Amino acid sequence: MNDEEPTEGRRVGVHPLIVVFGVIFGLWLFITLIIPKSKNTPNHGPGAQPNSEASLPGLVSSDLIPSFKVTETVIGMNAIIVLVPSATTDSQVIALLQSFQKSRINESLEGILPATTPEDKLGTFAIADIYIFAEEEYANQESAKSLGRGAHAPGEFYPSSIPYEVAMEKVRGHYAIDLYNKTQPEHASIGFGEDATGVYSKRYRRVF
Repeated sequence: MNDEEPTEGRRVGVHPLIVVFGVIFGLWLFITLIIPKSKNTPNHGPGAQPNSEASLPGLVSSDLIPSFKVTETVIGMNAIIVLVPSATTDSQVIALLQSFQKSRINESLEGILPATTPEDKLGTFAIADIYIFAEEEYANQESAKSLGRGAHAPGEFYPSSIPYEVAMEKVRGHYAIDLYNKTQPEHASIGFGEDATGVYSKRYRRVF
């Protein structure tokens, strides 16, 4: 009697389970290597730093420009203090900052604000810090000097009636111009912030 099994009906070729696992493994490689994962993209969520350009797109306002007046100029600091009504909204401050920028580009800013660098080769506003306040008691040179010295200036060496921490929180808007800085000739914000030191007021938002 022949004990060998007949060859008819015997499975020939690769087992189906191997084929299935091969397909799954191939798909996994495709997803892993070809399709970029979200973990490799920049995180622009709430934890992103305020000085990140990509995480802070420019703010635009179509609101009415509020009334304002220049209360102080600090020649040695190229600073201008602007006072707006106390009821001015952030959207109106943005509109005011936009109007300042447009006037600077059109070379008509000198018609509404005093020139900070009248003899400079780059123009009458080659360097300027324009601080916007909504409270008259803070719209003065003391606030500008505190802000100009920066967050980490030793207070005992620069006594002021308005501490830096107070002045920065009272700023409603800030427009800084430095045409000698080719990479960032200007920037503006709601509130006040220092990219160099990473210090920002509570209401800080980048406008442009």
